[in-house]
Amino acid sequence: MLGENHLADIARKILSRSKADQTEVMITGNNTHLTRFAANTIHQNVSESDVAVRVRSILDRRTGVASTHELTEEALNRTVEAAETVASFQKENPEFRSLPEPTSFSPTEAYVEQTAACSPMERAQGAETILALSRSAGLQAAGAFSTNEQELYIANSQGVSAYHRGTVASLMTVIMGQNSSGYAADASINVQDLDPAAIGRLAVDKAVRSADPTDIEPGEYTVILEEEAVADMVFFLGYLGMGALSYQEGRSFMNGKIGEQVVGDNITIWDDASDPQGLPVPFDFEGVAKQKVMLIENGIARGVVYDSATAGGEEGAVSTGHSLPAPNTIGPIPINLHMAPGRSTKEELLASTERGIWVTRFHYTNPVHPVKAILTGMTRDGTFLIENGKITRPLKNLRFTQSILEALARVEGITSQVKMVKDDWNPIATCVPAIKVNGFRFSGTTEF
Repeated sequence: MLGENHLADIARKILSRSKADQTEVMITGNNTHLTRFAANTIHQNVSESDVAVRVRSILDRRTGVASTHELTEEALNRTVEAAETVASFQKENPEFRSLPEPTSFSPTEAYVEQTAACSPMERAQGAETILALSRSAGLQAAGAFSTNEQELYIANSQGVSAYHRGTVASLMTVIMGQNSSGYAADASINVQDLDPAAIGRLAVDKAVRSADPTDIEPGEYTVILEEEAVADMVFFLGYLGMGALSYQEGRSFMNGKIGEQVVGDNITIWDDASDPQGLPVPFDFEGVAKQKVMLIENGIARGVVYDSATAGGEEGAVSTGHSLPAPNTIGPIPINLHMAPGRSTKEELLASTERGIWVTRFHYTNPVHPVKAILTGMTRDGTFLIENGKITRPLKNLRFTQSILEALARVEGITSQVKMVKDDWNPIATCVPAIKVNGFRFSGTTEF
């Protein structure tokens, strides 16, 4: 970690050299440590330290972006010149207003020394705990244990200067049998929150119980979706329709629905990057203070998130601090999503289900119809039949084709416990409960 003063000095040098009308500097630093295991053996331990500098130059509403991983004077000068050259060849964007002005925010505590100092031996010991459980069950374990420390500095010619540092640790495993698999994972800013033994036991148990899976006809079933599956749906809901660009372009499920019921009244979803249960960060990739935004409240659509570009194109709108790194064609999206808990336990959801399917997580999920928020994908790593309130037998994986909105309109039960599910891309964390949904549509079957 280079620290705030060093990064601020780099940014000042770039801004002083810029000949553009407006200039933005984004500097990211990462120390990433990863221990991988497969076939019940640790096979890789790697560490990487990297700093990336990205310059955005504005010339007469024309934008150019260039980046470098070198911090020499020559490299920084080349990057500034490259960004300005790119901008000079672009068409003017008539909707561009300005890079953002400074906004006030409070520093967010997201850096845990134990995570930053976690050694290869500590990660190896955590991995070995899982491997020992896998070996004792006659199974094969694969997975990864990572610890990261990151810093972000944003500055621009309008006076923005914002610094944040944070840590994150994640541990996941897939345990394989001859014709079965089990999955478990967890993540936190504090590596000491992770319990390798609990993660290993859960994955082994699912791998054992899912052996010799049986067929079931596709159709509509009551399902109990564990947190990873729920996080997949909630993230795609945000990605497809809770950002201002999709709303302004008329391809969001929110269009014409603000203030109206879009899902069940037991569903509340918001974005809040200050919540310590997720991955806290006080500002976005433009240095704008992040706001808590209510997206769906008691089933009613309330609004979408903005960056400076989309806010500038809509009268009365302001950035809510949801910009992604420039350039991007996605627009702003919520990446710190939360779904309100309920009052049940998973055991109670199971006991109340006469016939249904238990789903551990989804795989290869993709949009089918963005405006209707229809997704398709597969179940994976632990799919089971529920009969008379009990899990009775493992099932071969199923393909689902389902509107998220329709599914969330038929939620019968929600757990009181919420889990943070971390996406592969570090800034994204979705905090969700497990849920019970009626009439979930499975459109096909598999041979495994």
